[in-house]
Amino acid sequence: MKRRSLLLSLGTALAGCTPDAPALQGGWVGTHPERGHRLRGGELPRADGPLKKTGVLIVGSGIAGLACARALARRGIDELALLDLEDQAGGNSRGHVLAGSPCPLGAHYLPLPGPQAHEVNKLLHELGLAREQFGRTVWDERHLCHSPQERLFIDGAWADGLLPPPDGAAALAQYRRFGVLVTQAQRELGFAMPSQRARWTAAHAALDAQTFAAWLDANALTDTRLRWYLDYCCRDDFGAAAATVSAWAGVHYFASRHGFHASGDETAEREPVLTWAQGNGWLSARLAAPLRDRIHLGRTVLRVSEGRDGVELLAWNEAAGQPERWAARAVVMATPLFVSARLLAAPPDALRSLKQAHAPWLTANLSLRERLLERPGAPLSWDNVRYGSTALGYVDARHQALDPTPRPPLLTAYLALPQAERAALLGAPWTAWARRIVDELALIHPDLPAKLERIDLCRFGHAMSIPTPGLRGSAELAALNAQRGHVVFAHSDLAGYSVFEEAYTAGVEAAARLSL
Repeated sequence: MKRRSLLLSLGTALAGCTPDAPALQGGWVGTHPERGHRLRGGELPRADGPLKKTGVLIVGSGIAGLACARALARRGIDELALLDLEDQAGGNSRGHVLAGSPCPLGAHYLPLPGPQAHEVNKLLHELGLAREQFGRTVWDERHLCHSPQERLFIDGAWADGLLPPPDGAAALAQYRRFGVLVTQAQRELGFAMPSQRARWTAAHAALDAQTFAAWLDANALTDTRLRWYLDYCCRDDFGAAAATVSAWAGVHYFASRHGFHASGDETAEREPVLTWAQGNGWLSARLAAPLRDRIHLGRTVLRVSEGRDGVELLAWNEAAGQPERWAARAVVMATPLFVSARLLAAPPDALRSLKQAHAPWLTANLSLRERLLERPGAPLSWDNVRYGSTALGYVDARHQALDPTPRPPLLTAYLALPQAERAALLGAPWTAWARRIVDELALIHPDLPAKLERIDLCRFGHAMSIPTPGLRGSAELAALNAQRGHVVFAHSDLAGYSVFEEAYTAGVEAAARLSL
């Protein structure tokens, strides 16, 4: 019997001999959907308590809200307050603790920023993650993703990297043609991260007018493995597949950063990323720390009204179970744009007419009592994905640990769900979703159910904006990005999709547009 067949048979036999998996231990953590649903109709509560006053109110303490507050504080604006309905700042970039170890609840990495991401570059230098030496940027290797970085389970074994090996010469030719098209787009059209830093042309608008899948079809890029990979990339950054997102978004994913390198290209280097045990919660915690006294958590904002002399805000204090009134000279709406449209008593026309879809997400952190049996091929990596799955795989939260003591992995699994499953995500019991996660992981780790100690799940009903055709080039987004005055907007929604670089830049730019 060949070694590979022997290992597979052994793994199957051991899995078959394991006792029945124990009852699931765990539950929902991190988010409170019922708080956000206070906005669904009904009369607003009467607030008779004292009026709280400040200079600037920031609604939302996600990355954009924290970046805006940081920028204002550095300008010497001390009178400011951030209100957030959750009990922890950071939005989609928050961390969790399970079995005594940190792990992510949402976003779990940050690619090294390109030259257009001035604000993010400055932040990373100030946080000590990078320094300039002899005219070049040197990154602290403790925070760069350790090797091995990525692997893909395909054809019964783990392969290095996430791009599936092409199945034959014709498939490889399609891989290379896609790489050529991305390179041409980088050179001839121009793409940037943040996306507003690239000039918008008729050619960009033409890409934005069609789906990525239609554009791939038109270019005869139909190879099954290539299309699965491109779908995976779209779900990872945009929450939806290539048939839903625009061709601009699909090309932008590669052309704004690292390009596309076909399998077998020995000159290509894997894109370096920054990551931490708690994912981007490491960043949000450091953004929030200096603002701790100004962040008011567990405040569900219900209404924001602009008057001649400033703004008034009504919020519900979740801990006290009573309403609060706030007044300020100006307000920054660092919430998803569809939420801002509900909160503002008089939203601008662009906000009223904007049509923007959001993808629901589920993350699950799994604590194991012992190490998993390994299948043949590449070893356990930071990012681990199963070919053919619509799930986004899992990361090992302990991958960055410098302690050499052997410990079982702490897995964080990700699902980007169709919008049609949002109601089930919010309504079904946690055990049903936990079983779905466990069943998915058991396809590559049959012994996982018997070794699972606890699973904590976090649900985001409206996790990220989906860049559907026509959104990125819409007049509505252009108007909201340019809005100035006593009410401005700061959220990654302004870019049409959700990543750290867009959110942080939106927050810094909103601080500059605010009239004080």
